[in-house]
Amino acid sequence: MSSSTGTAGSRPATGQAKAQAKAQAKAQEGPASWVREQRAVLKELLDKPLTTYYLIIMCSALLLALGLMMVLSASAIEAQQKTGNPFSWFIKQSLSAGVGVPVMYACSRLPPKFFRWAGYPLMALAVLALVMVLFIGESELGAQRWIYLGPFTLQPSEPAKLALVLWGADLLARRARQGRIEWRQMLIPLMPGTAILVVMVLLGRDLGTTLVLFMIFLSLLWVVGAPVKLFGGILALAVLAAVIMIKVEPYRMARIGAFLDPWADAQGAGYQAVQGQIAMGSGGWFGLGLGSSRQKWSWLPHGESDFIFAILGEELGLMGTLMVVALFGLLGYAGLRVAVRVNDGFVRLAAAAMVAWIVGQATVNMGAVLGVLPITGIPLPLVSYGGSSLLPTLAALGILLSFAKREPGAREALAARGPGPAARGLSWLGLGGTSRGRVRR
Repeated sequence: MSSSTGTAGSRPATGQAKAQAKAQAKAQEGPASWVREQRAVLKELLDKPLTTYYLIIMCSALLLALGLMMVLSASAIEAQQKTGNPFSWFIKQSLSAGVGVPVMYACSRLPPKFFRWAGYPLMALAVLALVMVLFIGESELGAQRWIYLGPFTLQPSEPAKLALVLWGADLLARRARQGRIEWRQMLIPLMPGTAILVVMVLLGRDLGTTLVLFMIFLSLLWVVGAPVKLFGGILALAVLAAVIMIKVEPYRMARIGAFLDPWADAQGAGYQAVQGQIAMGSGGWFGLGLGSSRQKWSWLPHGESDFIFAILGEELGLMGTLMVVALFGLLGYAGLRVAVRVNDGFVRLAAAAMVAWIVGQATVNMGAVLGVLPITGIPLPLVSYGGSSLLPTLAALGILLSFAKREPGAREALAARGPGPAARGLSWLGLGGTSRGRVRR
C-alpha cells in the first residue's frame, strides 16, 4: 500500500522535474531559442497563400496615404502663391488617387489573359501619345513631356512604362512557350519596340524616363534567360548613348558637375541638390514634425514632386525615410515572390518588370535626393505629386494583385475568407444578392 502510494506520488514530482529541466534548458539557450521561434513564426507566415496579396495591399495603401499627406504639406506654400488656394494641388492629387484606386481594384479582378491582350493596344497608344507630345506638347525646364488638356496635364511617357511591361512580357512568354528562345529572336521585335519608345522620350529630353524604360527592358531579358554577353553589349551601347546625350546638352553636363560637387556651385547648377541635402540634414532622427518643413518655403525647387523625399526626411526624419525604404523593399519582395511562385511565363516576366520599374524608379529618385546618383527628374512612385505617374503605378499594382491570386492556394484561401468589406457594405445597403441569400439562410 505504502509502495503504491509512493509511486503515485512520485509521478507528479517527475513531471515537475521534467518541466523544470526544459525551462532551464530553454533559459540557457537564451536569445538563440527566441530567434529560432521567431524564424519559425515568420516561415509559417510566409508560407500562407495570401501573404503576397496582403503585402501588396498594405504597402500600396501606406505609401499612397503617406504620399497624399506629404503632397499636402510640401505643396501648400507654392500652391497658395500660384493659385491662391493652398489645397489646389492636394485636391488634384486626391482626385487622381480617387480614380486610381478603383482602377487598381478593377485590374485586380481581371485575369492575366486580359493583360496579355491589352499590352498591344497600350503600346500603340503610348507610341502615338509620345509622337503627339513632340508636336503639341509643352516644354518646361528643358524637357518636352506634357500635353495640357484643359485643367489636366498628361505625361505620355508614364503610361508607356506599363505598356512596355505588358507588351514585352507577352512577346517573350509566347516565344518561350513555342520553344524559340534563342537570344537573336528574343530581341525581335522587343528591341525595336523599346527603341521606338526610348527615341520618342529622348526627343522630349527626358533622360530619367529613358533610364526606367531601359531597366524594364533589361529585367525582361534577365528573367527570360538572356546570355551575359548580350547584357554587356547592351550596357556598353547604353553608356555610349548616355555619354553622347550628356555631351550635346549643356544643362546635363551642368547636372553631372553638380552631382560630383554640388557645393561648388551652390547658387547655380547645384542649388537643388544642396537644398535637398539641407532638408535631409535638418530632419535628424524624428524630423521637425509634419508640416514644419522650412525648405518648402520657396527654398527647395519641386519639393512636392521630384524632391518630395527631401521634404519627407525633413519633417519625419530618418525614421520616416527608413519606413519609406522598407515599404518599397517589401513591395519589391512581394512582386518577386509572385514571379517565383506563379507557374506562368507571362506572369513571371510582367511581375519582375513591374518590380524593376517601381522599385528601380524609387531607388533612382531617393538616390538623387541623397546625392549618390545624378538628378534625373523622375518622381517617387505613389508619393510624389502627379496623376500621370500615379495612375499607371496603381494600375500596375492592381495587376500584381491579380497575379498574386494565382499563387498556389490563393484562390481557395480567398474563397474561404468569405465576402470582403465591399461586398458586406453592399449587403448592408440591401444590394448584392449573394450576401442577402446567405443571410436569409
